Amino acid sequence: MKQTKMNNSDPLNISKVVRNFYEKYPYPGPVESLDKYLDQTEDKKKSRADFHLYWPHKTFKEDISILIAGCGTSQAAKHAVKFPMAKVTGIDFSENSINSTLKLKKKYSLNNLHVHRLEIENIKELGLTFDKIICTGVLHHLADPDAGLSALRSVLKPGGAMQLMVYAAYGRAGIYMMKEFCRIAGIRADDKGIRDLSDILRSLPPGHPLENLIRDAPDFLHDGSIADSLLNPCDRAYNVPQLFELVNTAGMKFIRWIRQAPYSYHCGVLSRIHGRYDLSMLTPEEQFTAAELFRGNMVRHSIIAYHSDDLAGTEQINFDNENKQWLNFVPIRVPETICITERLPADAAAVLINRTHAYRDLILPISAAEKKLFDEIDGIKSIGGIINGNENTGNNSSIMETAAKLFEKLWWFDQVVFDKSRC
Repeated sequence: MKQTKMNNSDPLNISKVVRNFYEKYPYPGPVESLDKYLDQTEDKKKSRADFHLYWPHKTFKEDISILIAGCGTSQAAKHAVKFPMAKVTGIDFSENSINSTLKLKKKYSLNNLHVHRLEIENIKELGLTFDKIICTGVLHHLADPDAGLSALRSVLKPGGAMQLMVYAAYGRAGIYMMKEFCRIAGIRADDKGIRDLSDILRSLPPGHPLENLIRDAPDFLHDGSIADSLLNPCDRAYNVPQLFELVNTAGMKFIRWIRQAPYSYHCGVLSRIHGRYDLSMLTPEEQFTAAELFRGNMVRHSIIAYHSDDLAGTEQINFDNENKQWLNFVPIRVPETICITERLPADAAAVLINRTHAYRDLILPISAAEKKLFDEIDGIKSIGGIINGNENTGNNSSIMETAAKLFEKLWWFDQVVFDKSRC
């Protein structure tokens, strides 16, 4: 169910209208400070966790080239601060966004940041290629997302990785209902229209599909968010099959979700359904489709994709005891992981939570034996090294089984990424 609300199908005209919209209502809005990102430059574990999310099979390196396609007012500058050894290029079609980014570049002396006012479809004009491309919240506003993604693919280096985020269809049903209401009521994308719409949203009847989204995202009622979500002149949304079609048509292939637990039958309430119906017999795309339909309120999809002919690093993480290559995996905690040791479920020594998960069922209780292994994760030792250093090594087959189950769960629940470069 792709959505668009523009009657004029001329791509050049659509692009102009959308550009003018963002010149007036940039979203996210400009920021004055990037100080909170400065401490991340010294934290190599965070940098390694980010690198191996995209490339578990490669040796960590910092001097990569990154393109932020549709960088907005600050996204490229944030990456330049967080990854000072990387060469970051930001492009955007909005002069307002480019100027905001240039102010941050000057304020923080970001010599590793280069910014260009350029449309995604014209990216080849730069004459550059990139190790990593990040395009979040942009493709779904293009007149021709297929052309935009194909253009990005053309400047992705062999062995490169692309992060994409697009709107999800089912979770945004309430948004599209309200967009249609605005069209019928004649609410325009101007200051008065935004003020009026803000008042209307506060009067929504209980049970409206938009109610939960407003409750869970308080900034939804801010002017910039209202304009971007409900008055944007061009957007569309994708369900899982449509997203896979978009990626495949561009000559790319899906590698993983940025956060995979919500889509996995290994995690949360879906694991209990898997106990009754064998979801593992479905193809991965069917599994993800089922997860989106079951959860019902996903509002965005974020994935990592490679060139379709790129074979390296595409092997599924495997903890089969017949093949113990996983002993050479180096687990690295993701920065969003927290370990709770109070008010625990029965028989749990701790509960692990990824703070970016929106679903409350995606918590991971671990036993005392598992917690001892978890506590040994330092981003340096391999799983085999963690096992050998554990004091409970009397029954080797037992601890091997415990470790295999634990680290597989940690991976599915987005608690760790793996450095597999030693394999």
